[in-house]
Amino acid sequence: MSDSIIVKIKKITNDSLPLPAYATAASAGVDLCANLREPLTFNPGENVKIPTGLAIELPSQNMVALVFARSGLASRSGIGLTNGVGVIDSDYRGEIQVLMQNLGSQPITIKPGDRIAQMLFMPLLHALFEEVAELENTPRGSGGFGSTGI
Repeated sequence: MSDSIIVKIKKITNDSLPLPAYATAASAGVDLCANLREPLTFNPGENVKIPTGLAIELPSQNMVALVFARSGLASRSGIGLTNGVGVIDSDYRGEIQVLMQNLGSQPITIKPGDRIAQMLFMPLLHALFEEVAELENTPRGSGGFGSTGI
């Protein structure tokens, strides 16, 4: 694959969990697994931090790794990420942990090795801000939150 990057990865623990992998050839993200010693149950409305046992080194400061919820868990169990999207900066070398929230109505149990999130790698641009007195007009203007219809 020509559009690839090398991401160095370190197992924090001696677990036999697999390295992140793409589920299909066209998958956008790699699955992250729960690095737990025993099942973890959390109740509706409760937040938990689940370790993955992994740390990464991105190939440049112009890259970011983004951690998203898995749609299957969200639709079946009501699990979301507490922070919406996890951002792994290029200079972070600590363990990747997934902040999960039970948005459903029933307790949810995560078992050791469960696929709990997905991680995507994206190029990153830093903005240089230029203060101006006015912004260019558009037909939409300042209309937001439903201004373009349903």
